[in-house]
Amino acid sequence: MIIPETAVTLKDGTKAALRSPQPRDAAQLNEYLRLTSGETHFMVRYPEECNQSIEAAQRRLQAMADDDRGFMLAAFLDGELVGNCGVNIMSDHFKMRHRASLGISIKKKAWGLGLGTLLMEKALEQAKENGFTQVELGVFADNERARGLYRKLGFTEMGCIPKAFCLKDGTYRDEVQMVKFLTD
Repeated sequence: MIIPETAVTLKDGTKAALRSPQPRDAAQLNEYLRLTSGETHFMVRYPEECNQSIEAAQRRLQAMADDDRGFMLAAFLDGELVGNCGVNIMSDHFKMRHRASLGISIKKKAWGLGLGTLLMEKALEQAKENGFTQVELGVFADNERARGLYRKLGFTEMGCIPKAFCLKDGTYRDEVQMVKFLTD
């Protein structure tokens, strides 16, 4: 699914564009993933694990554009990709078609501008329009900033997976599972 471009104003008055990334954005998306994966330990991958070819990234972006219900939404400041949010169906089996998973990341240099809230609100609205009745996500238990955002947007903590992530230094981090119901 392709979400057309919309202009938004951030907390500091800066204008940003929100839209689905296109295959032409593949190189920039790959670099974005490498950068954000190294800025904190809160991503599920390390920068060196972001080694997808541009062609593979283009195919992935085209597949997202062709998807009826799943989508990506990216934030651009002066043409630079600074935020990304993806919503995907959990399973195409009838019993699970109502569930979607959500993932989001923002470049550190764009933190505090309200991009996370804007991306999440638009993504949740689109998810509801696409027929999902619940959106689920997992978050590092020590990522208080993200957990606060998710709670603000109506997500509820449903459980915790101990030692879900093993870092290179041998330490573990728990994962908190959260859900938001989109039905009235």
